[in-house]
Amino acid sequence: MPEGPEIKRAADELAAAIKGQKLRRVYFAFPHLQGFSDKLTGAKVEDVTSRSKAILTQLDNGLTIYSHNQLYGRWLILPVGDYPDSSRSLRLALHSRETMALLYSASEIEVIKTSALNQHPYLSKLGLELLDQNTCLSDIVSRFSEVKFQRRKLMGLLQDQHFISGMGNYLCCEALHVSGIHPDRCLADLNRQKRERLAKKCFKLTWQAYLTGGITNLITRAEKLRKAGRAFEDYRFHVYRREGLPCYKCGASIVKGKFSGKMGYLCPACQAVK
Repeated sequence: MPEGPEIKRAADELAAAIKGQKLRRVYFAFPHLQGFSDKLTGAKVEDVTSRSKAILTQLDNGLTIYSHNQLYGRWLILPVGDYPDSSRSLRLALHSRETMALLYSASEIEVIKTSALNQHPYLSKLGLELLDQNTCLSDIVSRFSEVKFQRRKLMGLLQDQHFISGMGNYLCCEALHVSGIHPDRCLADLNRQKRERLAKKCFKLTWQAYLTGGITNLITRAEKLRKAGRAFEDYRFHVYRREGLPCYKCGASIVKGKFSGKMGYLCPACQAVK
């Protein structure tokens, strides 16, 4: 599933394509939404933003289109009339004068009053947004110190959007690795220094992934591997999807396993359970 950085980048692309534009045609595949097509046609797109893994397309008529890509959803930005030859199901199409924003395969789409967004079942329960410009490191450190989260295993906690918003499986694995922490540990197992280090790495890697298109590896290492001809997926991560390959730090073989019911990757030496 796309994580916070990928969704924010998709929202940025949508904003660049349709923000400030009037919608000349709106198509919904789902029958219960088709009545909104006329209400949205002619409205101007005021903004396109992301919150956690949701994209919010805000219009000047007091309505917002909420969409969640889930596992298979994908936005495409194309010139009007240039529909792709795709086996995916088109679920939403926003047409401006020159551009089409097409959402394929997503099943979670709603039209909501902009004034009621904070009451939405998903949005209202989100934790601290890592990719919000107003979020600072001290906010995250404080969140990691809250008593109610101390006994939960980190593999599940870091991916819980009620705790912090924007991290998924790959960011969780990567942040735990660079912090030297096993995914079965809890916040209560960590001293203050390690807890603050983990908070910092979650923040840093999420922003780095957003700014680089998904790279969580050391930037200097990734650039060196790229120049050596390695494919993007081969230099992108520290441990994620690198099962059986040597840890960049110690040389031990990366292990794939299930932690808190979620599949993950770690270095058994750098992240030993202590």
